[in-house]
Amino acid sequence: MTFQCDDRTVLDDWLTVGPSTRLTGRSSTNPYRTKLLSSDVDVWRDGQGKVVARCGDSTLMVQDAYGYLWICPSGKPTKTIFSFPEYAEPGRRIVDCDGIGVAVSGLRMVENFLDMGHFPYVHAHYLGEVPQTEVAAYEVNVDESAGEIWATNCRFYQPKTSKSATTGLDVQYRYRVMQPMSAILYKTAFPRPGEMDAIGLFVQPHDEESITAYCLLAYYDDTTTETDLLSFQHTIFGQDKPILENQRPKRMPLQPGSEVPTRCDAMSVAYRRWLKARGTSYGAVR
Repeated sequence: MTFQCDDRTVLDDWLTVGPSTRLTGRSSTNPYRTKLLSSDVDVWRDGQGKVVARCGDSTLMVQDAYGYLWICPSGKPTKTIFSFPEYAEPGRRIVDCDGIGVAVSGLRMVENFLDMGHFPYVHAHYLGEVPQTEVAAYEVNVDESAGEIWATNCRFYQPKTSKSATTGLDVQYRYRVMQPMSAILYKTAFPRPGEMDAIGLFVQPHDEESITAYCLLAYYDDTTTETDLLSFQHTIFGQDKPILENQRPKRMPLQPGSEVPTRCDAMSVAYRRWLKARGTSYGAVR
């Protein structure tokens, strides 16, 4: 194989190459072509509907899960793909928001997804507002058995937590990092305050400083049109994009002291330590 990557934590993981809908009308003679880890990858369905993926002359390990295509570049995954039970829960609305290209490291993208501190400044009048800028203390734990990070008891006041929201709400959050480039956040569902919506972030690293960030919603919302749900999510992503692309360095610094954290960065600190402990280097400052 010709993947330009020597990071086993990435090569032995499951990386998305986009929604399964990319394969509509595709075949071995007209495959869906995309870039992963600086190499061209072709994906299609064979005559029996099975997903096939190739990089050059090599056949890749691939699966279709949660409406997305996942490739293990090495063909030797260290574990099965993460669980996402909310995807199949009755009553939830599944909306694929597709992706947005960002010129930044995939690790930077995930870290931004975990950061509540930027809500009032980058997502003003949506996910936060001045002067309500405090990030209350929350808990962060590493689930060693699953190899995941969880942040719980997070809360933040939001003027408009989702497209369906008509008033501000003190929103409860939970964050989950399953893989270096995959995460899910759970937040109070506005129409059903006792339940939590789920938003998946799946990052496709084209190279170490260029990605596509995909967003998948598992919402309790029977009234908002799909167009409005997509528009709201892309508005939020569009606000993050220029901030991310102007970060220097574009890759994630993992050495202690390279960027000074504050209390609200507890999840970011845990994420960086987790990456360093795993030996992750792809998309990081070496």
